[in-house]
Amino acid sequence: MPRATNKPAGRHRKKKILKLAKGYRQGRSKQFKRAKEFAERGQVYAYRDRRQKKRDFKSLWIVRISAACKAGGISYSSFIHGLNSLGIKLNRKMLAEMAYRNPDEFNQILEKVKEAKIASDKV
Repeated sequence: MPRATNKPAGRHRKKKILKLAKGYRQGRSKQFKRAKEFAERGQVYAYRDRRQKKRDFKSLWIVRISAACKAGGISYSSFIHGLNSLGIKLNRKMLAEMAYRNPDEFNQILEKVKEAKIASDKV
């Protein structure tokens, strides 16, 4: 009986790892053992950074909204509180886009929030 090896499956495993390591420099893309280490590490970074990207974008949106609010003479926190009290359901991504691309529309919302704040301060 001929000896059975795991040659095809092993080759596929190695090709998969080497494909992940494609573009790495020197032995990191050629030698299987090193490629495996660095490809695995790359996967860890990719997993982490998919979550990090969400955080980074949220902070960018907050900075943009805050800058537009300060230009309008109101703080970010009181602006968000005013939006919630008025029942305006716009997320930070949309507000940031509006502040960046359509400042006139954003200023209309800002004025509504200011009016609501003034009305609530009188009471």
